[in-house]
Amino acid sequence: MAADRRMNWLIAVLLVGGLLYLLAPVLTPFVAAALLAYIGDPLADRLERLKMPRTLAVIAVFLVTFLVIGLLVLLVGPLIRSQISALLEALPNIIASVEQEWLPRLMQFLDIEAGDDVGMGAFIDRYGDMAGSWGSTILKSVSKSGGAVAAAVLSLFLVPILTFYLLRDWDRITAHLGALIPTRQRSTVLQLAAETDEVLGAFLRGQVLVMLALACIYSLGLSIVGLKFAVAIGVVSGLVSFVPYLGFVFGIGLAALTVALEPNPLWMMVGVVITFSVAQFIEGSFLTPKLVGDRIGLHPVIIIFAVAAGGQLFGFFGILLALPAAAVLSVLVRFAYDRYLKDHPEIEL
Repeated sequence: MAADRRMNWLIAVLLVGGLLYLLAPVLTPFVAAALLAYIGDPLADRLERLKMPRTLAVIAVFLVTFLVIGLLVLLVGPLIRSQISALLEALPNIIASVEQEWLPRLMQFLDIEAGDDVGMGAFIDRYGDMAGSWGSTILKSVSKSGGAVAAAVLSLFLVPILTFYLLRDWDRITAHLGALIPTRQRSTVLQLAAETDEVLGAFLRGQVLVMLALACIYSLGLSIVGLKFAVAIGVVSGLVSFVPYLGFVFGIGLAALTVALEPNPLWMMVGVVITFSVAQFIEGSFLTPKLVGDRIGLHPVIIIFAVAAGGQLFGFFGILLALPAAAVLSVLVRFAYDRYLKDHPEIEL
């Protein structure tokens, strides 16, 4: 009987998983809206406790959110946009400087004959036809995927609307879902839900604060060094730091390309390395333990896999939702692991 019940649960999980995979493009705005509603629900509940109607509380949360986003865009957006534009304009000169100055020095240092097969020209001559065929294939696929582009644009407009309705009815939805839980398993499920809520909330708040702090540290350090495009490189490096070491590697690589144009690049590169090393030390020793917490931390391999799997299944929103989903899954895995050890006391660790 127990084996049949487990088999039925396994079949149900497989069917639901397959259905979610097939409906991934449709579910993306709903999943994103649910996450945004979850983030905004505590603030809406606080306003509701101040005798404000739920609908007005949700509208207030929306206004505050868009006001903050608008101020950030107005204050930081033009600076970042101008720096990124200048960086893109300077990119050909950066590539030429690397090829004409730094590549010969590197080849001389490594005692390698440069010959005619080294440099961008040789690379284009050798792989130009291959790149052209790949480019035409990509253009054809893009031209055939107009429906996907339209769906992405539609999702962009759907997310705020879905978020509003989910946030307005969030407490009612969770109450109805709680009523569906069998009485025998209710205490266990509610305990798991409370722990998941605590972990997910702390993870999201902490991760956002870590990203913002790293963006500020990178931008300030690179500005002190005197690097061009310091704010753009610092902000982008901070925002992609939700993947372990990605912001560090991406930022140093982009800064190194920019340093190649400077008259005295060696000392400036030393300053860049010191900036990113200090930021990495601050993140590992203070920011992540204090803001995210060691209890919530996930192994870097799991994080990278979660981000890759989320992007493969749900696209850009899947990348954003991968880490929260992994944090929730970690709670369930720990519960199953503890339950297994409790049911098998003969196992010694």
